[in-house]
Amino acid sequence: MTKPDADTTVWVVDDDRAVRFVLATALREAGYAVTAFDSARAVLDAMASRAVPDLLFTDVRMPGDDGLVLLDAVKSRHPQLPVIVMSAYTDIASTAGAFRGGAHEFLSKPFDLDAAVALAAQALAQREGDAATPDAVPGTSAPLTDALIGDTPAMQALFRAIGRLAQAPLGVLITGETGTGKELVARALHRESPRARKPFVALNTAAIPAELLESELFGHEAGAFTGASRRHTGRFEQADGGTLFLDEIGDMPLPLQTRLLRVLAENEFFRVGGRELIRVDVRVIAATHQDLNALVAEGRFRADLLHRLDVVRLQLPPLRARRDDIPRLAERFLRAAAAKFDAPAKRFTPAALQRLRAHDWPGNVRELENLCWRLSALAPGDTIGPADLEGVFLEGAPLEGAPLENASLDGASGAGAQGSSAARTQADDWDAALAAWARARLDAGRVDLHAEALVRFDRALFDAALAHTGGHRSEAAAKLGLGRNTLTRKLGPGRRPRRG
Repeated sequence: MTKPDADTTVWVVDDDRAVRFVLATALREAGYAVTAFDSARAVLDAMASRAVPDLLFTDVRMPGDDGLVLLDAVKSRHPQLPVIVMSAYTDIASTAGAFRGGAHEFLSKPFDLDAAVALAAQALAQREGDAATPDAVPGTSAPLTDALIGDTPAMQALFRAIGRLAQAPLGVLITGETGTGKELVARALHRESPRARKPFVALNTAAIPAELLESELFGHEAGAFTGASRRHTGRFEQADGGTLFLDEIGDMPLPLQTRLLRVLAENEFFRVGGRELIRVDVRVIAATHQDLNALVAEGRFRADLLHRLDVVRLQLPPLRARRDDIPRLAERFLRAAAAKFDAPAKRFTPAALQRLRAHDWPGNVRELENLCWRLSALAPGDTIGPADLEGVFLEGAPLEGAPLENASLDGASGAGAQGSSAARTQADDWDAALAAWARARLDAGRVDLHAEALVRFDRALFDAALAHTGGHRSEAAAKLGLGRNTLTRKLGPGRRPRRG
């Protein structure tokens, strides 16, 4: 790493005085000569009247010209100057715009000061080792679907990776559970790349019968097989100059894997039944929810094809690993549904959002989207409370924590069950059942147990009280030692006791 000295100059530009102060102080303590600015215009004016710094840190969102405009201006005049872009808004448009403009790195706020100082040393060391910095690849940013959103660290890291990889002509393998948004990531990589003006073609290899998949990929000539009455252009030709997204690549038959490998290596192929050699320029992005390494070990997937596809791997997090993104995603889906129905957008109550956070989401973002659309159509009021969530989760995808309900925390729900009612209403056992429930989930790697347990606890307690009082909320609240408004807020409008 570069050893800082008093002659190594670093400029910091940010309209937030606190950020300027703490970052500049940390860099000075590391031995750099630091100058701080509050706007892009001040930086450009300084560059016109004094020496250019060795490194520049810039925020994105500032009054006047933003950091990306400053990045373009600086790079057009001083292409070798390393620029580190900072922002609290780590979305794909910002990250891709930064890397497309030639940024050295994208630093998400809030950031660790030691990491920022280390990044400065790394950028300066790379500058000394490089004779020149490659020009930024030109491209046109396009708005992306709002469904690919998130503020959690996992999603911020994903957005930075997409922003950087969009400019690189490399194959990408996207892995993750069903419903995590693999095609959305592929489209983002295409839209932020130099290929954005060319086609994006998607094919789910698991949805095409094996005997038709070869023709679907490579096309066929008239008469190539029974029913082939005319020439058919395959997906590779359709995607020429652009991007071909092969979803569920793990389901591709072995013989076709061999042919795909040759196309990826040579960028040429023959149509089925054809003799004309077709040459294409296609970036292939593949995706799967399966463990391809395990398939290779089982002899169901070619190791050399995996190596060809897996130049860079993006692992998408499941929704349960980024629960803090659920409110924002849910709001977006409700707004989309409202626009489709030409109606005001509904909203979740805090208690309903807490229930959503506690769900395990086996179907991931797709399951959340479908649930929001159903609630937009079926929920009677403008707000969606916990009562509206009863019965709308997918069959086979219950709220995470249902076993707790079947233990002794929820005696009201099973009052009519023979032989088990008394056991579930024994106060002596509920804490042991809760401990067993918690241990089982911790052993399974679950997170956010506290919020989940509170949801289940409140639900069981309130249902028992309402059942005891015949549904009278004021009386139930009094017996629980709560105010009626507190009970109503936690239950949501229209909630009635569950009956066995």
